[in-house]
Amino acid sequence: MSQVFSKSPQHCAERRRFTISKSHKKLFFAFSSFLTLLLAFIFLIWLTLHPSKPQFSLTQADIYQLSLTRPSLLNSSIQLTFLSKNPNKRVAIYYDQLQAYASYKGQQITVDTSLPPFYQDHEEANLLTAFLQGTALPVAPSFGYEVGRDQIAGKIVLSLKVNGKLRWKVGSWVSGRYRFNVNCVSIIAFGPNTAPTSPLSSNRGTQCSTT
Repeated sequence: MSQVFSKSPQHCAERRRFTISKSHKKLFFAFSSFLTLLLAFIFLIWLTLHPSKPQFSLTQADIYQLSLTRPSLLNSSIQLTFLSKNPNKRVAIYYDQLQAYASYKGQQITVDTSLPPFYQDHEEANLLTAFLQGTALPVAPSFGYEVGRDQIAGKIVLSLKVNGKLRWKVGSWVSGRYRFNVNCVSIIAFGPNTAPTSPLSSNRGTQCSTT
């Protein structure tokens, strides 16, 4: 007599669970492999195209006027020349909403001056000129005293700043806007024998910090 072996419902349920579990594992490994490849591809693109921040340097600074009309009201006139360089080999830059101003010992001594927007190709350099002015700007009562001390010391130190927004360009793709700030320091000779009608000038190249 032959024997017929039949599986109980419990055995069938266990087999189905094993099959489903095996399918889930295959699906999980396939998804993990795809995600790993995708992340590796994104990381490779990032390494290839990750842009370096633009480089700025101050090539010329001329002070034509820095005088008090009252103890705490200042008239100023300053001309600056910057060199802007894009260090990236594959990424171009659009510069938007540029503004420049000068400060002295933490006090802004010119109004914000707008600079024209421009496009900078791969590894390209551009000269930017800004003419900064201020009329009856309020300053601290000690401003005249601080300038007098610097004249005795033989030099005056100005902070020159450029703020704006930029967009990265890779091929035909253009990114959103990113805010950037440039800070330069100019040390200008200013001795007791400086002629009052001569501009105070510095043509020593100064590397600026960009954030």
